[in-house]
Amino acid sequence: MAKSSKTSASKSPKRKTAAKKAPWSRSNPRKRGGKPAKHLSPAKKAAAKARAKRAGRPYPNLVDNMAVASKAKSSTSSKSKASKAKASKAKSAKAKSSKTKSASKPKSASKAKSASKAKASKRKSSSAKTARKKPSGRSNASKKKSTGAGSRKAAAARTSPIRRSSRRPSEKDPHGGLTAAGRKAFAEREGAHLKPGVTKKASEMSPAEMRRKGSWAVRFYGRAKLPALQDKQGRPTRFALSAHAWGEPVPRTEAAARKIAAKGERLLARYRRVKDKGAA
Repeated sequence: MAKSSKTSASKSPKRKTAAKKAPWSRSNPRKRGGKPAKHLSPAKKAAAKARAKRAGRPYPNLVDNMAVASKAKSSTSSKSKASKAKASKAKSAKAKSSKTKSASKPKSASKAKSASKAKASKRKSSSAKTARKKPSGRSNASKKKSTGAGSRKAAAARTSPIRRSSRRPSEKDPHGGLTAAGRKAFAEREGAHLKPGVTKKASEMSPAEMRRKGSWAVRFYGRAKLPALQDKQGRPTRFALSAHAWGEPVPRTEAAARKIAAKGERLLARYRRVKDKGAA
């Protein structure tokens, strides 16, 4: 019976666990978010080095650095918990002392205070009754008029076409490409720093700008199969509008797109000639 149970246990299907990437094969999340990287202090580096030496590992390495950093985090969290516990104990002690003080006061003094408060409230109520008067008809009419004017203004404000826009700035430029806000948002999400397109003339471009614009033109409009340049209603697509962001006419036909690609090849050839001259 024992053998059958072992065989059945061995044949049972194992659960598949999602394989996580090792930390050294993942990109730094702080770098992706555009935040500065954190570094260990000299004392923590010494502790990590001693830990690696005990384990027989070469240093520097990511494993010992991560272990030391996690210990530092846990120690700070335990300190904060201890301080919170101390503060709660002090509060409870104060509350107990205040209760004991209130209980130690004589009952006669509390009764005298309550009686004086009752007399003062009776006086106030009698004076308020004598001071009250019936409102005149004129005041009622003026109130009605004021409320009517206020309601009219509120209705006009609701139906007015001019309203404050609570929308965020658009990331896509309607004429093509991304806006400055769009490039900033893309950098926050992806960690890539995009630059605006080069719209200068070829004679005014630097070698780096020639290389940028030439590689863009060949990548976009020099591919074997082009995406759609117009939608069903005959409007240019975002793929076609990207030419406007680089100072080129928006292509509506495949021939126009191929012209931009040929221009990009010429710019790349010019960039190579300039580079060779500089090297010589």
